Amino acid sequence: MELYLQGILIALKGAPATIGVSLFAVIVGAVVGLAFALMKQSQNKLIRILSKIYIEVVRGTPMIVQALIMAFGIPYLLQQHGIAFKWPDLLIPAMLVCGLNSAAYMAEVIRGGIQAHSLGMSKGQINRLIVLPQAFRIVIPSFGNEFITLIKETAVLSFVGIVEILRSAQLWNAATLATFPAYIGAAVVYLALTFPLSKGVAALEKHLNKEGE
Repeated sequence: MELYLQGILIALKGAPATIGVSLFAVIVGAVVGLAFALMKQSQNKLIRILSKIYIEVVRGTPMIVQALIMAFGIPYLLQQHGIAFKWPDLLIPAMLVCGLNSAAYMAEVIRGGIQAHSLGMSKGQINRLIVLPQAFRIVIPSFGNEFITLIKETAVLSFVGIVEILRSAQLWNAATLATFPAYIGAAVVYLALTFPLSKGVAALEKHLNKEGE
Protein backbone atom coordinates (compact mmCIF):
# COMPACT_ATOMS: atom_id res chain seq x y z
CA MET A 1 0.00 0.00 0.00
CA GLU A 2 2.86 2.34 0.84
CA LEU A 3 4.29 1.86 -2.65
CA TYR A 4 0.98 2.91 -4.25
CA LEU A 5 0.79 6.00 -2.04
CA GLN A 6 4.33 6.90 -3.06
CA GLY A 7 3.32 6.46 -6.71
CA ILE A 8 0.49 8.95 -6.23
CA LEU A 9 2.78 11.46 -4.51
CA ILE A 10 5.40 11.15 -7.26
CA ALA A 11 2.80 11.67 -10.00
CA LEU A 12 1.40 14.61 -8.06
CA LYS A 13 4.75 16.41 -8.46
CA GLY A 14 4.00 16.73 -12.17
CA ALA A 15 0.54 18.22 -11.57
CA PRO A 16 1.68 21.90 -11.56
CA ALA A 17 3.16 21.50 -15.05
CA THR A 18 0.03 19.73 -16.29
CA ILE A 19 -2.33 22.33 -14.84
CA GLY A 20 -0.16 25.27 -15.92
CA VAL A 21 0.11 24.11 -19.53
CA SER A 22 -3.62 23.29 -19.64
CA LEU A 23 -4.64 26.71 -18.27
CA PHE A 24 -2.37 28.53 -20.72
CA ALA A 25 -3.66 26.39 -23.58
CA VAL A 26 -7.35 26.94 -22.85
CA ILE A 27 -6.81 30.74 -22.63
CA VAL A 28 -4.86 30.80 -25.90
CA GLY A 29 -7.41 28.43 -27.39
CA ALA A 30 -10.27 30.77 -26.50
CA VAL A 31 -8.58 33.90 -27.86
CA VAL A 32 -7.13 32.37 -31.03
CA GLY A 33 -10.21 30.20 -31.46
CA LEU A 34 -12.42 33.31 -31.44
CA ALA A 35 -10.23 34.83 -34.15
CA PHE A 36 -10.51 31.73 -36.34
CA ALA A 37 -14.26 31.46 -35.70
CA LEU A 38 -14.70 35.02 -36.99
CA MET A 39 -12.32 34.37 -39.88
CA LYS A 40 -14.35 31.35 -40.90
CA GLN A 41 -17.42 33.60 -41.18
CA SER A 42 -15.57 36.35 -43.05
CA GLN A 43 -16.87 37.58 -46.40
CA ASN A 44 -13.30 37.33 -47.68
CA LYS A 45 -12.91 33.95 -49.37
CA LEU A 46 -9.13 33.77 -48.79
CA ILE A 47 -9.54 34.37 -45.06
CA ARG A 48 -12.22 31.67 -44.87
CA ILE A 49 -9.99 29.21 -46.73
CA LEU A 50 -6.96 29.92 -44.51
CA SER A 51 -8.99 29.42 -41.34
CA LYS A 52 -10.49 26.19 -42.69
CA ILE A 53 -7.04 24.84 -43.64
CA TYR A 54 -5.66 25.59 -40.17
CA ILE A 55 -8.60 23.96 -38.40
CA GLU A 56 -8.58 20.87 -40.63
CA VAL A 57 -4.81 20.36 -40.40
CA VAL A 58 -4.70 20.72 -36.61
CA ARG A 59 -7.78 18.58 -35.99
CA GLY A 60 -6.62 15.99 -38.52
CA THR A 61 -3.21 15.32 -36.98
CA PRO A 62 -2.30 13.86 -33.55
CA MET A 63 -1.14 16.36 -30.94
CA ILE A 64 1.95 14.23 -30.26
CA VAL A 65 3.05 14.77 -33.88
CA GLN A 66 2.40 18.50 -33.56
CA ALA A 67 4.40 18.60 -30.32
CA LEU A 68 7.36 16.79 -31.91
CA ILE A 69 7.32 19.15 -34.91
CA MET A 70 7.14 22.22 -32.66
CA ALA A 71 9.76 21.05 -30.15
CA PHE A 72 12.29 19.40 -32.46
CA GLY A 73 11.23 19.80 -36.09
CA ILE A 74 11.15 23.60 -36.24
CA PRO A 75 14.58 24.06 -34.55
CA TYR A 76 16.05 21.46 -36.93
CA LEU A 77 14.54 23.20 -39.98
CA LEU A 78 15.87 26.60 -38.91
CA GLN A 79 19.31 25.18 -38.13
CA GLN A 80 19.42 23.57 -41.60
CA HIS A 81 19.01 27.06 -43.05
CA GLY A 82 21.81 28.57 -40.98
CA ILE A 83 19.67 29.97 -38.16
CA ALA A 84 21.02 28.97 -34.76
CA PHE A 85 17.74 28.38 -32.95
CA LYS A 86 16.98 26.29 -29.92
CA TRP A 87 14.09 26.50 -27.49
CA PRO A 88 15.43 27.85 -24.17
CA ASP A 89 12.93 25.61 -22.41
CA LEU A 90 10.85 22.78 -23.92
CA LEU A 91 7.93 24.01 -21.85
CA ILE A 92 7.57 26.90 -24.35
CA PRO A 93 6.80 24.77 -27.45
CA ALA A 94 4.68 22.48 -25.26
CA MET A 95 2.47 25.38 -24.16
CA LEU A 96 2.32 26.79 -27.69
CA VAL A 97 1.30 23.54 -29.34
CA CYS A 98 -1.37 22.84 -26.73
CA GLY A 99 -2.77 26.36 -27.12
CA LEU A 100 -2.79 26.25 -30.91
CA ASN A 101 -4.27 22.76 -30.89
CA SER A 102 -7.02 23.88 -28.53
CA ALA A 103 -7.74 26.90 -30.75
CA ALA A 104 -8.74 24.68 -33.66
CA TYR A 105 -11.34 22.91 -31.55
CA MET A 106 -12.54 26.04 -29.76
CA ALA A 107 -12.99 27.82 -33.11
CA GLU A 108 -15.72 25.36 -34.06
CA VAL A 109 -17.34 25.58 -30.61
CA ILE A 110 -17.38 29.39 -30.69
CA ARG A 111 -18.62 29.47 -34.28
CA GLY A 112 -21.50 27.22 -33.25
CA GLY A 113 -22.29 29.55 -30.35
CA ILE A 114 -22.33 32.55 -32.67
CA GLN A 115 -24.58 30.85 -35.21
CA ALA A 116 -27.00 29.77 -32.49
CA HIS A 117 -27.94 33.40 -31.84
CA SER A 118 -27.19 35.05 -35.17
CA LEU A 119 -30.41 34.40 -37.09
CA GLY A 120 -31.92 37.58 -38.52
CA MET A 121 -29.04 39.82 -37.46
CA SER A 122 -26.44 41.69 -39.48
CA LYS A 123 -22.70 40.93 -39.24
CA GLY A 124 -22.14 44.14 -37.27
CA GLN A 125 -24.88 43.31 -34.79
CA ILE A 126 -23.53 39.79 -34.37
CA ASN A 127 -19.99 40.98 -33.64
CA ARG A 128 -21.13 43.72 -31.27
CA LEU A 129 -24.04 42.11 -29.44
CA ILE A 130 -23.65 38.36 -29.75
CA VAL A 131 -20.04 37.20 -29.88
CA LEU A 132 -19.03 38.32 -26.40
CA PRO A 133 -22.13 38.50 -24.18
CA GLN A 134 -24.24 35.64 -25.50
CA ALA A 135 -22.11 33.29 -27.57
CA PHE A 136 -19.55 33.05 -24.78
CA ARG A 137 -22.29 32.31 -22.27
CA ILE A 138 -23.26 29.33 -24.42
CA VAL A 139 -19.72 28.02 -24.87
CA ILE A 140 -18.39 28.56 -21.33
CA PRO A 141 -19.17 24.93 -20.41
CA SER A 142 -17.27 23.88 -23.55
CA PHE A 143 -14.26 25.83 -22.30
CA GLY A 144 -14.46 23.82 -19.10
CA ASN A 145 -14.69 20.56 -21.02
CA GLU A 146 -11.74 21.59 -23.17
CA PHE A 147 -9.70 22.29 -20.03
CA ILE A 148 -10.52 18.80 -18.74
CA THR A 149 -9.55 17.30 -22.11
CA LEU A 150 -6.27 19.22 -22.12
CA ILE A 151 -5.35 17.95 -18.65
CA LYS A 152 -5.50 14.42 -20.06
CA GLU A 153 -3.98 15.22 -23.45
CA THR A 154 -0.92 16.93 -21.96
CA ALA A 155 0.26 13.39 -21.19
CA VAL A 156 1.64 13.32 -24.75
CA LEU A 157 4.10 16.05 -23.72
CA SER A 158 6.02 13.43 -21.78
CA PHE A 159 7.40 12.38 -25.18
CA VAL A 160 9.09 15.78 -25.61
CA GLY A 161 10.61 15.76 -22.14
CA ILE A 162 8.07 17.77 -20.15
CA VAL A 163 7.93 16.45 -16.59
CA GLU A 164 4.18 16.46 -16.11
CA ILE A 165 2.09 13.81 -14.38
CA LEU A 166 2.82 10.91 -16.73
CA ARG A 167 6.51 11.75 -17.13
CA SER A 168 6.92 11.89 -13.35
CA ALA A 169 5.44 8.39 -13.14
CA GLN A 170 7.66 7.15 -16.00
CA LEU A 171 10.84 8.46 -14.36
CA TRP A 172 9.92 6.88 -11.02
CA ASN A 173 9.12 3.61 -12.76
CA ALA A 174 12.50 3.67 -14.52
CA ALA A 175 14.28 4.20 -11.21
CA THR A 176 12.34 1.66 -9.11
CA LEU A 177 10.75 -0.75 -11.63
CA ALA A 178 7.51 -0.28 -9.67
CA THR A 179 5.54 -0.23 -12.91
CA PHE A 180 2.02 -0.88 -11.67
CA PRO A 181 2.12 1.50 -8.67
CA ALA A 182 3.72 4.19 -10.86
CA TYR A 183 1.01 4.21 -13.51
CA ILE A 184 -1.82 3.63 -11.05
CA GLY A 185 -0.51 6.70 -9.21
CA ALA A 186 -0.65 8.73 -12.43
CA ALA A 187 -4.18 7.52 -13.14
CA VAL A 188 -5.34 8.47 -9.64
CA VAL A 189 -3.90 11.99 -9.97
CA TYR A 190 -5.52 12.53 -13.38
CA LEU A 191 -8.84 11.32 -11.97
CA ALA A 192 -8.49 13.53 -8.89
CA LEU A 193 -8.11 16.54 -11.20
CA THR A 194 -10.69 15.76 -13.85
CA PHE A 195 -13.55 14.25 -11.82
CA PRO A 196 -14.38 17.32 -9.67
CA LEU A 197 -13.85 19.58 -12.69
CA SER A 198 -16.29 17.56 -14.80
CA LYS A 199 -18.89 17.73 -12.01
CA GLY A 200 -18.34 21.49 -11.71
CA VAL A 201 -18.74 22.02 -15.46
CA ALA A 202 -21.93 19.94 -15.48
CA ALA A 203 -23.36 22.04 -12.63
CA LEU A 204 -22.39 25.27 -14.40
CA GLU A 205 -23.99 24.09 -17.64
CA LYS A 206 -27.20 23.21 -15.79
CA HIS A 207 -27.22 26.64 -14.12
CA LEU A 208 -26.68 28.47 -17.43
CA ASN A 209 -29.41 26.44 -19.10
CA LYS A 210 -31.86 27.47 -16.36
CA GLU A 211 -30.89 31.13 -16.83
CA GLY A 212 -31.48 30.83 -20.55
CA GLU A 213 -35.01 29.46 -20.16
